[in-house]
Amino acid sequence: MPELEPPFRPREKLLELQRHFQNVHKHTYLKGRYDAVTSVGIPLALAASSLFLIGRGVYNMSHGMGKKE
Repeated sequence: MPELEPPFRPREKLLELQRHFQNVHKHTYLKGRYDAVTSVGIPLALAASSLFLIGRGVYNMSHGMGKKE
């Protein structure tokens, strides 16, 4: 019979985390501590920066600024 590996976390800590996540009434992708940052914050930051850069490009093109000679 092969040897059993020790678990990564103690069973008590695992059961405590399971109870915590089962009692949280949020969407599955927002249940962790930092999940709101990665699921909401980063996409919003990327969208805001891309909209800013697109707006700046349209403004520069309409006013003829930033041309290469």
